[in-house]
Formats: sequence, C-alpha cells, structure tokens
Amino acid sequence: MTLQTTQSLSDTFRLGGELEVHRLGYGAMQLTGDGVWGPPEDHDGALAVLRAAVEGGVDFIDTADSYGPVVSEQLIAEALHPYPDDLVIATKAGFTRTGPGEWVEVGRPSYLKQQVELSLRNLRVDTIDLIQLHRVDPEVPLADQLLAFVDLREQGKVRHIGLSEVSVEQLEQARAVTEIVSVQNLYNLTNRQSQDVLDYATRGGLAFIPWFPIATGDLAAPDSPVADIARELDASPSQVALSWLLHTSPVVLPIPGTKSVDHLRENLGAASLQLTDEDIARLDALA
Repeated sequence: MTLQTTQSLSDTFRLGGELEVHRLGYGAMQLTGDGVWGPPEDHDGALAVLRAAVEGGVDFIDTADSYGPVVSEQLIAEALHPYPDDLVIATKAGFTRTGPGEWVEVGRPSYLKQQVELSLRNLRVDTIDLIQLHRVDPEVPLADQLLAFVDLREQGKVRHIGLSEVSVEQLEQARAVTEIVSVQNLYNLTNRQSQDVLDYATRGGLAFIPWFPIATGDLAAPDSPVADIARELDASPSQVALSWLLHTSPVVLPIPGTKSVDHLRENLGAASLQLTDEDIARLDALA
C-alpha cells in the first residue's frame, strides 16, 4: 500500500464547531523518558518526529502538563514554534507527578489554574485551543474543577474545554456546567470499555479522542490480532487498527504516539486505508 499524508486523505472534524482538524492526529506522551518521566533519550529525534508529523499533514497534537512533567509541551514548542496557523494543540491538567509511572489526581481549582498558566508558558501560546480535565478528582466537586477552566476561558486563555477518562454520567454532569467539546477515553480495537461514551459522543457531535489507539503498540505487532487481516490488505497491523477507529464514527480522532519517524509515517498511512464492510465485521469480532 502506498503511504500518503493525513492532510490529503483523512476527513476532518470541527472541534467546538470551529477548529477544523484532520481526524488522524498525534499524541505526544511517548516523547518523554521512561515512565512518562523526564527528557527523552534522543532529544533531536523527538523534535524530528514532531516536525515530521506536521510535515505529514497532522494538524492536531495532544499533550499534557504531566507528560514529563512539562517535557512534552516544551518539546512541542521547541520543534514547532512559531506554529502553523492551522495547528491545534490540546493539553491537559489534573494530574500531578510524584515519580516515573506515578499519577495523582489533583482537581483543586487553584492548582488547575496554575497548571494552565504553566502550559501557556511552556507551549508559548496566549490561548490554549483545547484544555482537558485529565482526570476527575473525586475529592473536589466536578463543577468546581470545570469552573476553573471556565474562568480561564472568560479571560481568553482557553478556547475549548474537554474531559478525559469519564463515564457517560460524568459527561452529562459536566455538560450541565459548561460546554464540553471533547472526551478522551481509553478505546481501541481490543478494548471497548468506553463504547457507551463513544456512542454518546457520536450522538452529541462531541469529539471522541481514543487514547492508546493501538494498545501501546500491542496491535502493531506482527503477531497481533489484526495481523492476518493486515497481510490481506497489504497494510501493517497498526494501520488496520487505526483505520478501524476512523471507520467506527465520524467523531473519532485517534492520536497514535511514537518516538520513531518511520513509525509515524506508517501510522499516517492509516488515513488512506479503506476497509470494506466485511473487513470491519471481522475486526469487530476481535473485541
């Protein structure tokens, strides 16, 4: 299969009804060190991946203040600032880091506001296109967490608000507080625990951003559950897994992450892979 750019082939979605992005984006979590902690082993390689993503047509990059922490945001700025006019950068706040692989929810409004201010500085922007509540802190009322972002939106520091890893009930509660334009939950070909959230997002026209879209690489392996189908389609397993996501709903915005330019280019090929109804049925059966 000939690999082509996202921009030439992938259809688009309008975040918040206004920010048009191509549906196959890039997730910048893997650019950091082990345990999503500290700088990457290959600094120049990380910059090269980010630049290759944009050159390949990616105009939606997802990151978070906690990736590193701050490392991912700073790499994005170093590689791409001043940003192309059409590039949309989404970040998150709501996790603090106590060490490699350690994540602690913190939803105090003062903390969330502080982290957004730091993200503005690290990304070198005046306004964050999409700020997402990284996790709901069970110790703080959800409305209080969201109103921190609402206050920042009123100040012009945030354009749109989204959520991450929530239930349908939490999503409905959040929408009663303020406009929510996106939800980012774990979802991929072999883990569909958030199917009800995806269905809700599809009905409501909310962006659904599946994290771990290729199961942290498991679906990209030569012996993955999609390997046989991939060989028949003359594609890689990761391309099939990502193409399946793109076919599931018009609101799905996969954000595969990688530290490799070659893997990035391979992932972008998913935008040009067409699946038949029979292909999709066989893939659906792998859940």
